[in-house]
Formats: sequence, structure tokens, C-alpha cells
Amino acid sequence: MTFVTRLTLQSGDRAALDSTVDDIKTTAERKGAALKGPHSHPPEKLSVPQHQRLHADDERQFSSWTYTVFTRELEIHGHDGIARNLTERAFPDSIHVEVEVEQRRGTGRTN
Repeated sequence: MTFVTRLTLQSGDRAALDSTVDDIKTTAERKGAALKGPHSHPPEKLSVPQHQRLHADDERQFSSWTYTVFTRELEIHGHDGIARNLTERAFPDSIHVEVEVEQRRGTGRTN
């Protein structure tokens, strides 16, 4: 059985995101881990309304706050110790990290 660790990193700070992804990639390659990625997703533009008052019946608003979120995905196949070390590190506050671990079985026959 092989474990696949999928890291999804998101940030509005593209430079910090790319620097962190490069550091993860360099560390994984130096340790000999099988790495897929980083895969870049198209930037996502988000818009958040900003109300002038907290009253529910007051509908006055400032202009919406818009920002861009950049996303990168990496997969580490096997090398559970390296995957654990990479996911336990301290990431910058500007980066949101999601970790998903999947257990995959081989396609061979079992008797």
C-alpha cells in the first residue's frame, strides 16, 4: 500500500506562495521523494461586500473589496516521513494549507 499526500496551498500573496512551494519541492527532491507538481490553478478573483453599518435594515455599502487567490497543488507519493515533516512545518500566516492523505492499493492480484 502506498500513501499519497496531497498539499493544497492558497494565498493572496503570490510571491510568498511560490517561495513556499519552491522550498517544499526542493526539500522533497533532496530527500528523494516522488513528487508530482506543483500544479497551478487559474487565479480566482473574489469580491466581498462591505456594509457601512451593522444594522440588518441598513443597506448602505462601501464598494466591494476584491482580491485574488492563487492556488498550487503538490502530491507526494510514499515517503510518509518526508510528507509528515513537510506538513508539520510552520507556514507563513498569509498561506492557507490543506493536507489530504489517501491510501492506495496496488493493482496486483491477492490470493
